[in-house]
Amino acid sequence: MPDAPDPRVLTQAALADLADVPATSRWVRASGLALHVLDYGGDRTPVLVLPGITSPAITMDFVARRLTDLVRPVLLDVRGRGLSDSAPGPGGYALADYADDVEAVVTGLGLDRPVLLGHSMGARIAAAAAARGRIAVRGTVLVDPPMSGPGRGPYPTTLEAFLGQLDQARGVTDADEVARSWPSWPRAEQALRARWLGSCSARAIAETHAGFESEDFFDTWPAVPAPTVLVHGGASPVVTADGAREAAATHPGAAVVEVPGTGHMVFWDDPDAAVTAVRSALAGMA
Repeated sequence: MPDAPDPRVLTQAALADLADVPATSRWVRASGLALHVLDYGGDRTPVLVLPGITSPAITMDFVARRLTDLVRPVLLDVRGRGLSDSAPGPGGYALADYADDVEAVVTGLGLDRPVLLGHSMGARIAAAAAARGRIAVRGTVLVDPPMSGPGRGPYPTTLEAFLGQLDQARGVTDADEVARSWPSWPRAEQALRARWLGSCSARAIAETHAGFESEDFFDTWPAVPAPTVLVHGGASPVVTADGAREAAATHPGAAVVEVPGTGHMVFWDDPDAAVTAVRSALAGMA
């Protein structure tokens, strides 16, 4: 676990990226924290988008833009990332904490029966929030949720790898350095990650990573109400073929959809195919 203090770096260059995003910054108070969202507006069905462990909201702008003709995307800076506050430590980054934030955002923004769309960590959060049943949702779309947990294999990316990338981002980094880890990503997304990764809390990453191995996705998954769609990368080490089969077997009411040839970072590996799969899922819920 990283020692305090836990600095977060947000440069002027990163903040300038917000000028190019066709969304409005809005704020919600949750458990004493200020949470930031990017709201793309409109009167269509709201879709609360919950990003992954090291993905501030803006890094999913390229996905949201492809959905605005169908739904109203609302992208959350999950606590400890982007412009949202960090949790006072220690603790504050368990699934229950994140689910509390989802409920606060839905209530605070007056989102009428939203769809919850999450990637990776965000998919686990969406599942937890929907399964608790404290807010009304139209459905959930879970993209490559970590299936590690007690008695299962470890999460495939180590904490040391995550923290090493964070250290780079807090120093002098650029799209070329990101490309060494993620060579197939679109160049614009490599550059955005270089500018925004430093805004993530090391403690948020560490505690969340620990949760990937102490909180079992399959304890929650069967209780996620239908309609729910689990989208996974065909080559993902996070949702393996065995994991996808287990997901289908333990939740017969769910749809399980593969995006061929993609790894865990499904949207970044093949944006067109990933968004097509998500649009199809949303079309049955919006």
